[in-house]
Formats: sequence, structure tokens, C-alpha cells
Amino acid sequence: MKSLEIIGFKRANLDRRSLDAIREEGNVPCVVYGPGIKEQIHFVAPAILFRDLIYTPEVHMVDLNIEGTIIKTILREAQFHPVSEVLLHADFLAFSDKKAIKMEIPVKPYGSSPGIIKGGKLEIKTRTLLVKGFANDLPDEIPFDISTLELGKSVKVGDLSVEKFELLNSPNVTIATVGVPRALRGKKGDAEEEEG
Repeated sequence: MKSLEIIGFKRANLDRRSLDAIREEGNVPCVVYGPGIKEQIHFVAPAILFRDLIYTPEVHMVDLNIEGTIIKTILREAQFHPVSEVLLHADFLAFSDKKAIKMEIPVKPYGSSPGIIKGGKLEIKTRTLLVKGFANDLPDEIPFDISTLELGKSVKVGDLSVEKFELLNSPNVTIATVGVPRALRGKKGDAEEEEG
């Protein structure tokens, strides 16, 4: 899994008024907590440093550099303005290399589906899966094979085979389906009647 560095500075004032000033200066108020941190650390970081972390489907580990102290983290939560979609706040979870963490990892299809070749459309039902493992063992994405998917067929979590980490979603959760377009639905029914 890729790692990014975000440089931050501790916040002295935690009042509401200082939050507005922080954002007006182009910074994001943040907090980090987790193993090895006795008390939450409130800090600010330049909003521009979040571009490669927030606006991408990929998942990253984050090395927080808070006034020279490096803390290994993952982004736990990001809050956005409902209208402007500006990043308002970020929560980071510190982790230890010796303890497993839970994380949402995006899925990615590969292969050529016979159902898509016949006119079907791949419908992604679950974009991320919850996994548990050591940070260094977690992938950037979880690939799944669609090369055997016919029209109307699906790939479920239970069909995946992974190593070094654990999938926490139910095996019955559908990841993707090859949908049957309306134009083909009647033909499929006619073909079944002819066979019967």
C-alpha cells in the first residue's frame, strides 16, 4: 500500500472561531488518535496536501509529520461541506506494525466477461470491502475476475481468494453483476422457451 506524507502543526486554540480562521487560511483542522497516543492530537495541515489522499479511489497509509514527530496513520474519516465539497475536517487513526487494523479497500474487476461481450453491462454493487490485516499486508485494491461472468451472473465476496488479510464482509454480499439490458431480456426469454 502506498504511503503519503502530510505535514501538520499543533493547534493551540480549539474554539469555533479559530476553526473558521484555519479554513480561511487554506488549512484543514485534523485530529489523530489510536495506539501509542495518550491524548488526541489536534493539528492543522495545508488543504493542498490532501489532494492525492482524498480525491482518488486508492487507499494510502499516511505518515503524519506533526512538528517533526512522525506518526503512521490511516485516514479514518473526512468531512466535507455539503454544497462546496471543501474538506472541513479529517480524522486519522494511528496504528502499530504489530497490530492488525480494519480498513475499507476498493475492488477492481479484471478479465473479459462473456456476458458483457453479448451486450450486458457490468454493475458494481459493492465498491469497497472491509478487510482486517497488518498495514504492510493490505493491498491498494482487491482484484476480482469477471472472465467467467455470463449475462445475469454475479461475483460474491465468497468467490474471492485473498492471502495475508481477512475479508470481513459476508460471503453472500454481491460485488458485481452482469446486468441484462432491456433489449436482450425478451430474446433471452424466447431462447429459453425454444430450448424448453
